[in-house]
Amino acid sequence: MTAIRTLLVANRGEIARRVFRTASAMGIRTVAVHSDPDAHAPHVLDADRAVSLGGSTPAESYLDAAKILDAARRAGADAVHPGYGFLAENAGFAAACAAAGLVFVGPSPESIAAMGRKDRAKEIARKAGVPVLPDAPVTGDDPDGWAVAGADVGFPLLVKATAGGGGKGMRLVTGPDGLAEAITGARREAAGAFGDAAVFLERHLGFARHVEVQVFGDVHGGAVHLGERECSVQRRHQKVLEESPSPAVTPELRERMGATAVALVRELGYVGAGTVEFLLDEDGDFFFLEMNTRLQVEHPVTEEVYGLDLVRMQLRVAAGEPLGLDRAPEPRGHAIEVRLYAEDPANGYLPAPGPLHHYAHPTHPGVRFEDGVAAPGEVSPFYDPMLAKVVAHAPTRAEAAAMLAGALDATEVHGPVTNRAMLAALLRDPDFLAGETRTDFLDRHPVLLAPPPPTPEVVHLGAAVAVTAARRRAADPVTSLAPPGFRLLPGSAPATARWTPIGGEPADVGYRLGAAFGDTALTVTVGGTTTELGLRDLGPDGVRVVHDGVAVPCIVRVHPDGSVWVNDPAAQSGWRPEPRLPDPELSAAAAGPVAEVPGTVAAVLVAAGDQVTAGQKLVVLEAMKMEHPATAAADGVVAAVHVEPGQYVEAHTVLVTLTTGPTA
Repeated sequence: MTAIRTLLVANRGEIARRVFRTASAMGIRTVAVHSDPDAHAPHVLDADRAVSLGGSTPAESYLDAAKILDAARRAGADAVHPGYGFLAENAGFAAACAAAGLVFVGPSPESIAAMGRKDRAKEIARKAGVPVLPDAPVTGDDPDGWAVAGADVGFPLLVKATAGGGGKGMRLVTGPDGLAEAITGARREAAGAFGDAAVFLERHLGFARHVEVQVFGDVHGGAVHLGERECSVQRRHQKVLEESPSPAVTPELRERMGATAVALVRELGYVGAGTVEFLLDEDGDFFFLEMNTRLQVEHPVTEEVYGLDLVRMQLRVAAGEPLGLDRAPEPRGHAIEVRLYAEDPANGYLPAPGPLHHYAHPTHPGVRFEDGVAAPGEVSPFYDPMLAKVVAHAPTRAEAAAMLAGALDATEVHGPVTNRAMLAALLRDPDFLAGETRTDFLDRHPVLLAPPPPTPEVVHLGAAVAVTAARRRAADPVTSLAPPGFRLLPGSAPATARWTPIGGEPADVGYRLGAAFGDTALTVTVGGTTTELGLRDLGPDGVRVVHDGVAVPCIVRVHPDGSVWVNDPAAQSGWRPEPRLPDPELSAAAAGPVAEVPGTVAAVLVAAGDQVTAGQKLVVLEAMKMEHPATAAADGVVAAVHVEPGQYVEAHTVLVTLTTGPTA
């Protein structure tokens, strides 16, 4: 056996913090690595030691194996935990760690190489008798050859990156016409995310669940499965919600899927944590998708249901100890995890990097927050936009869902747009609660992307208007001692201001403060609709707003950038009073697209003089590990292209200038 004394985690964010927590509890010293933007990140502050990798992008930092090995040498580490993503499934990195005398907390390079590429993994599974879906490799650059391969597989199909995961380098194609574009885009995205542009085609099973089995193997030949997790609720082929056990898996099916997964582990001589992923159809038939040779993002739901620490198990197995388990313990209760992202679900899940002014959440028994951020801070455009994983464990699935939704309601995230409201609505959706989850769940429930707020928007707007007015009055030495409404004369005209909800459209707001029945009255007019509100306990940090006879306690925070954020026990909203005038440069170039988020130019698809049509892709940006096409708003001619591939651009940068008009 090999004692692990100092562990370097070759990762960032919540997974680095998760590994540090267990390692520290085991008496193991911890080492963080970080890029320049992450110099003051929470995972750096959690570690006993930290080493700068330099650079900003993943390629310059967390994907640079030589830098990480050098950091391990300088910090005196004797083991490396790769987390997930970045180099976690890179066989060359695992081999380099071994060559440097470091314990790699994961499977052998041979196992990673065998299963790390989805096409090769499927071939091994097929030989082992595991059911698989039809597939075909994508070779060369001939679209005609691609069309033949697509016809052999059958439509609909998925174009899938052979390396990596997380939905990167994946495209759904419903017919032959979109195949060439999907392959080109998937190759480009896969190359940027994993350094490997290879893709293959696989039949798409539309009405299915995504169910995976947690497996472990040790160097003594031990192998065990720890039940299943269902991960069917996805966006862009990336998981949004995971749970254990699956509402569709019976004890008998669990044993069949688990036995298949363990057989694959034994066939490989696999050591460490892994996950065998399946598609499960409505008839109870399952098909092998891939094997992830690492810890999964969603591992906490297995920990909660089975009462195990999977990171501790990883470290013990890596040190040469036996698993000590012949079979999984009996599952207890139900656990659900959601991924809290800085993104806008109603706007194509557009990432929302930028300042994080405030972040706070409740501490409830049975609820577990795996945070990757702290405030004040920054949501970086260079990495995945996940802020935290939130997990609830309860005796029943319904209780876990309710507990988790309540925890999200009480979570305060000020700065970026997030999917917080979507997640809470999802957990309360009747079809979700009935267990009707498939991989197309969000497509079939578009209302969840922008759910109606549980608190009327006018209540939060009234709170924002009233508290900011109270703050201005308190700061005025002449009126600071006067009660609200003191200076208003009967019949005086209402004040007006423009307020923009974060992630929404601006509106002109008329309002009037006055006294009513010992409380403060507020009249708000938006879009011709007037609402009478009552205000109680109005102060610089909050107010109780009375709407239709119901009092809602609102906490109001004003941040340095001028944004105003309102939280009540059920909802959150952000507002920006008197937004800046539009940038003249952007107005002048309104016929051409601008960068909606900061990112790197992945492709320029047009040149000066080209005629384009409305909706045509002009430039493709890569930001937060996803591609974002910029399209023409109208027919026209390209007057100028202002960017080139590989260039980093800030949000609102003009990418292309068009002269509008019909094309020839």
